[in-house]
Amino acid sequence: MKAPKTQEIYAPKDVAIPARLGGGVLKERVIRELPSKKVVSYALAYINPLIFSGDNGRVLGYDNSHGYSHRHYKGVITPEPFTSYESLYDRFEQEWQALAIKFVNGEEI
Repeated sequence: MKAPKTQEIYAPKDVAIPARLGGGVLKERVIRELPSKKVVSYALAYINPLIFSGDNGRVLGYDNSHGYSHRHYKGVITPEPFTSYESLYDRFEQEWQALAIKFVNGEEI
């Protein structure tokens, strides 16, 4: 008999952003406890070396590695409170899209 799974990993394929929309790649990985579905680990990243070449091209990211929730922005790491994965994902989506639009428009990021 197989032991029940204690975690589920959600890691969809990377999403390539078309150049006309700023270019780059979006990465996502989430690990949830089962059966509660509580998020125990997460990482979101917007990679675009044309905007920022440091940190392996990570312009923006959120994760909870190193034991705490934090934000990466162009090589700078700041602690970030974690309320829910859904709200964090929404914030990430709004932020990377705003950065990509500024880049496309030639604005300072």
